[in-house]
Amino acid sequence: MSSRDKILAAVKQNQPEAAALPALQGLSGNMPGTLEAYRKVLEALGGSLFEIKSETEIPALLAEHYPHLKRIITATDMQRAWVNEDPHLLEDVDMAVVPGQWGVAENGAIWLTEQEMQVRVLPFICQHLAIVLPRQRILPTMHEAYEKIGAPQTGFGVFIAGPSKTADIEQSLVLGAHGAKSLVVFITGE
Repeated sequence: MSSRDKILAAVKQNQPEAAALPALQGLSGNMPGTLEAYRKVLEALGGSLFEIKSETEIPALLAEHYPHLKRIITATDMQRAWVNEDPHLLEDVDMAVVPGQWGVAENGAIWLTEQEMQVRVLPFICQHLAIVLPRQRILPTMHEAYEKIGAPQTGFGVFIAGPSKTADIEQSLVLGAHGAKSLVVFITGE
C-alpha cells in the first residue's frame, strides 16, 4: 500500500458522522419584502428608484435625470451587432437598461442572468446602469432569493447592488471603479 493510499484510508476511517444541515427558519430576521424596505436600502447604497406603470416611461425619465447620455442600450434592442461580436463594441455605452429577475430588500441587490443581459460584460462596462424590476419580485432576504433562483438555468448570473464603489486605506471613495457609476431601478406594476 502506498503512502497516498494509507493517508486516504486514514482520512476515510476518521470521518465525522454525517449530520443534517441546520434549518434556516428564523435566521432571516424580520426584514419585510416591501418596496419601502427595498428603497431604503438601495438609496443608502447610492442607488435611486423610480416607480413606473409602464416601461414606456423610461426614456422620458432618463432624458430628464440623465440629460448627458449619448449611447443608451436596452436588452431589447433589435440592433444587437454586439451580442455575437466583439464586446469592445460596448465600451462607449453611457447607460444600459436591463430587466432584473429578483430584488432583495435586505441588501438592495438584484439578480441578473445572461438571459436578460445578453452579454455578460454589459452591466459592468456601462457608465450607468438601469434595471427594470416588477414590484412583486422583491423578496425580503437572500435566503428567499436563493430559494427562488434554485440551480441557475443559465450560464451566468450575478447579484448587483448599488453603484460600484471602492475605497483605499485613506478612505478616498471612488465610484465606478469596477462597474457602473450609478444605478437606477425602475419598479413596474402596482
